[in-house]
Amino acid sequence: MSEAAPEPVPAADLTYSETFPPAVIREIQRAADQGIYSIRGSGAKRRVPCFDDLLFLGASMSRYPLEGYRERCGTDVWLGTRHATKPLHLKIPITIAGMSFGALGANAKRALGLAATAMGTSTTTGDGGMTDEERAASELLVYQVLPSRYGLNPDDLRRADALEVVVGQGAKPGGGGMLLGLKITERVAKMRTLPEGIDQRSACRHPDWTGPDDLALKILELREITNWEKPIYVKIGGARAYYDTALAVKAGADVVVLDGMQGGTAATQDVFIEHVGLPTLACLRQAVDALQELDAHRKVQLVISGGIRSGADVAKALAMGADAVSIGMAALMALNCNRPIHHADYARLGTAPGACHHCHTGRCPVGITTQDPLLEARLEPEAAARRVRNYLAVLTLEAQTLARANGKSHVHNLEREDLVALTVEAAAMAGLPLAGTSWVPGRTRE
Repeated sequence: MSEAAPEPVPAADLTYSETFPPAVIREIQRAADQGIYSIRGSGAKRRVPCFDDLLFLGASMSRYPLEGYRERCGTDVWLGTRHATKPLHLKIPITIAGMSFGALGANAKRALGLAATAMGTSTTTGDGGMTDEERAASELLVYQVLPSRYGLNPDDLRRADALEVVVGQGAKPGGGGMLLGLKITERVAKMRTLPEGIDQRSACRHPDWTGPDDLALKILELREITNWEKPIYVKIGGARAYYDTALAVKAGADVVVLDGMQGGTAATQDVFIEHVGLPTLACLRQAVDALQELDAHRKVQLVISGGIRSGADVAKALAMGADAVSIGMAALMALNCNRPIHHADYARLGTAPGACHHCHTGRCPVGITTQDPLLEARLEPEAAARRVRNYLAVLTLEAQTLARANGKSHVHNLEREDLVALTVEAAAMAGLPLAGTSWVPGRTRE
């Protein structure tokens, strides 16, 4: 005799705990079953105050807007003007962030380089060294100097157009990168001087220095290797942005790159991604405050990254005091990341388009974060480059549109006075007045 169907549970009994909702229970039970922390790619999924919580005021009577496309609005920017004899001149204030060969496949790296070149901007190597394909595709290439020193050599330092000393990353301040063995192919292993197929964890700090005085020596060493030609960036994660920015300036950086917690990663512990670091909005204000107090604002350029998605984000970052922005995850989305194709491959990963964060597995359904030749072939570099170029063009046009609406003839003329905040949290973090008031939480009284 078959068992009777269970009685339906009354709706009143289906109240979930705020402390232990179903997702938390599933993670506790997964940890209990597997005995290892969760690793994933992408960035923070939690809601934090962001650029969406800011609004532009626009111009009407007190300020006059510019007329559509008939009045020019400039977008170019110089990076590295402080000490370098060959600073970078970008046509747009949007750069491609560092994402390594290893984390990404060669086709993805080539596509990003081609797109950046087409738009007159730069791309960045990431950990693991410089590939010939990326150097050939990128007119302006920033070479990262990371704690791991994977692939680092003087010849590639000289081949680069700028150098970026990575102290921290927004997705994991205080932690190092990870690259699982299934992505460490023969070529990746050779570039990084690693055993093939073995999990790799990068160091969390540079092996030959422990503080700003040592960083100053390292920057001087890099300048001498490159004959003082290349701009030296220092990249910091969104943690103690005020002090870290000030120390980077004191150490001699030409450019400070600040990566907030919405920044992505190829692989790290989920607990890092969701629980370490500060939102980009909070970091940006602190960094600008530090530069202004040192009389270094606009002399040392500030590049902001971590959750930049639209031309509105670009314009708001510039208005708050950044000189340029850098995009990583958004550029991957433009390549095809999370596009609703190859559904069966997403299903085999236990996910779906729009929710995939399986960059660490090497089984990317759209061929971006993989070293598998069959999967990588799904990403055709020239077509992918066109998509990223289109996306960069849209970001630029949107930023120009907002600048004109505020009466500005250059996107760098946008200023904090053009912005207000929609929430008390965003107003406090950004140091902006709450919309409809003159109140800046923690700074002024109404």
